[in-house]
Amino acid sequence: MSRTTYFVDVILPLAVPNLFTYRVPYDLNDAIAIGKRVLVQFGRGKLYSALIRRIHENPPKQYEAKYIDSVLDENPIVNLKQFELWDWMSQYYMCNIGDVMVAALPGGLRLASETKIVLNPDYYDKKLSEIISDKEYLIIEALQIRTVLSIHDVSEILEQKTVYHILKGLIEKGAVLIQEELKEKFKPKIESFVRITQYADNEENLKNIFSTLEKKAPKQLDVLMTYIKLSERYSQTAASQLERSRSEVKKSEIIKRVSGADAALKPMVEKNIFEVYEREVGRFATFDNATKITQLNTIQQQVYESIQQQFGWLSEWGGGSGEWGEKKTEKKEDQKPNTTNPELLTTNSELKKTELKKDVVLLHGVTSSGKTEIYVKLIEQVIAQGKQVLYLLPEIALTTQIINRLRKYFGNNVGVYHSKFNSNERVELWNTVLKVEDNEAKKTTNYEPQTTNYKLIVGARSSLFLPFSNLGLVIVDEEHDTSYKQYDPSPRYNARDGAIYLAHLHKAKTLLGSATPSLESYYNAQEGKYGFVQITERFGGVQMPEIVIADIKEATKKKMMKSHFSPLLLDTVTKALQAKEQVILFQNRRGFAPQLECNTCAWVPQCINCDVSLTYHKASNQLRCHYCGYSIKPPNKCAACGDTNLRMKGFGTEKIEEELSIFYPKAKIARMDLDTTRSKFAHQHIIQDFEDGNIDILVGTQMVTKGLDFDNVSMVGILNADSMLNFPDFRSFERSFQLMAQVSGRAGRKNKRGKVIIQTQNPDHSIIQDVIQNNFLAMYTQQLSDRKEFNYPPFFRLIEITVIHKDADMVNDAAKFLADELKHHFKKRVLGPEFPIVSRIRNLYHKNILLKIERDASVVKIKKIVGEILVQFKSGKDYKSVRVNIDVDPM
Repeated sequence: MSRTTYFVDVILPLAVPNLFTYRVPYDLNDAIAIGKRVLVQFGRGKLYSALIRRIHENPPKQYEAKYIDSVLDENPIVNLKQFELWDWMSQYYMCNIGDVMVAALPGGLRLASETKIVLNPDYYDKKLSEIISDKEYLIIEALQIRTVLSIHDVSEILEQKTVYHILKGLIEKGAVLIQEELKEKFKPKIESFVRITQYADNEENLKNIFSTLEKKAPKQLDVLMTYIKLSERYSQTAASQLERSRSEVKKSEIIKRVSGADAALKPMVEKNIFEVYEREVGRFATFDNATKITQLNTIQQQVYESIQQQFGWLSEWGGGSGEWGEKKTEKKEDQKPNTTNPELLTTNSELKKTELKKDVVLLHGVTSSGKTEIYVKLIEQVIAQGKQVLYLLPEIALTTQIINRLRKYFGNNVGVYHSKFNSNERVELWNTVLKVEDNEAKKTTNYEPQTTNYKLIVGARSSLFLPFSNLGLVIVDEEHDTSYKQYDPSPRYNARDGAIYLAHLHKAKTLLGSATPSLESYYNAQEGKYGFVQITERFGGVQMPEIVIADIKEATKKKMMKSHFSPLLLDTVTKALQAKEQVILFQNRRGFAPQLECNTCAWVPQCINCDVSLTYHKASNQLRCHYCGYSIKPPNKCAACGDTNLRMKGFGTEKIEEELSIFYPKAKIARMDLDTTRSKFAHQHIIQDFEDGNIDILVGTQMVTKGLDFDNVSMVGILNADSMLNFPDFRSFERSFQLMAQVSGRAGRKNKRGKVIIQTQNPDHSIIQDVIQNNFLAMYTQQLSDRKEFNYPPFFRLIEITVIHKDADMVNDAAKFLADELKHHFKKRVLGPEFPIVSRIRNLYHKNILLKIERDASVVKIKKIVGEILVQFKSGKDYKSVRVNIDVDPM
């Protein structure tokens, strides 16, 4: 045991700016390592599980270091590259490192601490009875009855909130002890298995067993026969020959197939026929990769080779159409570039041999152009090099379909990670990615755990934090999607940008893919910061959908509208259903109706906690707030004028679903929005039913717009394009184009040209015209011009500062003070303060200040100044109760 005095700097799962230093007891010197969890006391006797970030021999100068209580892990659970990512995220997004830790670690790896009070067994009541107070006596009396009390229990007994000073007195007097119960949330999954014994695995013995059971115990015979079938004990070629392998079968599988099997198994164990035992099993299904990866067509192959060349892989690894990792592809003279349509494949240069390699490449391919097949080829190549791949997707709904495709090719090499998995499943995948070998150099920065079983991880933004150690490629599919942005709580990071930095840490490459790239990514590609490839034609010669405008303003004038449906839309839906084809209808608002309104005085029921109207949900017959969850039953009369003439105004997906069932009573209609996909497998069930043809019409919010591939969808309807276009945000036109183009791409994806109906009151709007012509470049050029004129990204960076408090006057004062301080340093770069559209949420008022920063300005210096202003602001006594949120690169 080493007698050196070590100190550790730890990350606490709290919103504190600095690391905290603890002293290591001598007997734990050999147990500590960077990335391990340790149990530490912080604050008033509360215990936390913290992560060791640094190990050194320097005591802190500002305070006396406490001892760590214990080391919780045999091996590190976080590696050095993860810590580097956390540090970058903390600095770039101006948040505390503890916030990053909470976001990164699955809940099962964060310990739950519950402080318990117990009597000191050495305590003598007679000795201390004269010197304890009445309140202290109440606690001791309660402990004599109940043995253990929590802090909450003590508060209730004494009928006061703060009890720490009383407990401290009892501890100092030796009357009670603090017993911290730290519960490990992760529980391995234990399964019972059945296996035939060595005795019964003898052919002669087994015949005797069959004979005996047939006469005396038919139920046990059923169990034995079921076991044999499940374990495939008889070979396919010779049914009379028993295989000699003693296969194990899940006990639950036998119980499921044979009634009363649980009771029958016990005597069979006693008769030495079976042995029953438990062991830890994985929570994830296993798959075989029997499907051969399909060949790319000419355009895909050119794009694939262009990406390789820009990554620098052709010179490093070889590639092309040969076997990955074995040899370089020799260019044949008859392999000529595509000349039938030179615009089908374009790059940001002619990719000369001397061109610099790119760490990031943007693949701009129209919907159904075969981007996924290119991803698969790149994944195959990286895995063949023994490296890992991270495949990021914006929505859990999208992961469901793409996972099935990837598992056909890569089988058990594919791991899945997203928020719908429970805590145990997330920890299990974390531990599977992190396979650590013993390393004696625990205290050196050279320590790095070795991974992994999964070669390909597919997941939403949280999968960015997994413990990769040998990452070769990161794919960010639908890179434009706002779901990659974390809004609350902190850190408010963008997983696309985080993925680029993660790849940089691993010296890996990043591929961004989208049919409608974000303006920032497209600008970076055009400026040469990113590599660039483009596909402007659909795979297999499938035509882009025909997009037709339904002018609902004109239809309303002529009284031709049927509820919220134009004659053109209904006629197109009818024809699709008659042809046994499927339909997707897009409405970017869930619920039945956005609001209930009095026809007489225009009163609208409002949320009592937020400055928004309540949305009516017919399934639950409730008016509900989509911000805080507050709900009430619909009123029978107006709360203002007392009139009973109330009407529903507007429409959401729930109302569309109901009204379609009136127009098409024989059609099978389903809805896909937040309300119908709350359960774990809801996305998967809806998508599978639609793929299998069990749904004729799918109504949905933006969940249905994101990269889903359905063979039989011939028609898509966008029910209200104007609500997107009229949203007051500088990105509203860009997002409207992206949503409409993406949902349009679901039509006619395989065998025939699809049709898209866009309902609007402004058919001449430039964005709608760009969508009709599939003219991304026109939208990009116009939006880029506007952004340059008004100082918005990609020409300026944005930092949004939100001041929050329950008192409106306090918010106004604090926001003005903070804005004045910022304007003193940054002048006209500061906009606001202004109330947002929804200024009160959960009884807290919000006011925003926007800081615009030139691209060539020093972001580090500016963030340092902002940080100093915020420290000064928070340290003043006037605004201590005011909360300040910082959002770097808001979306």
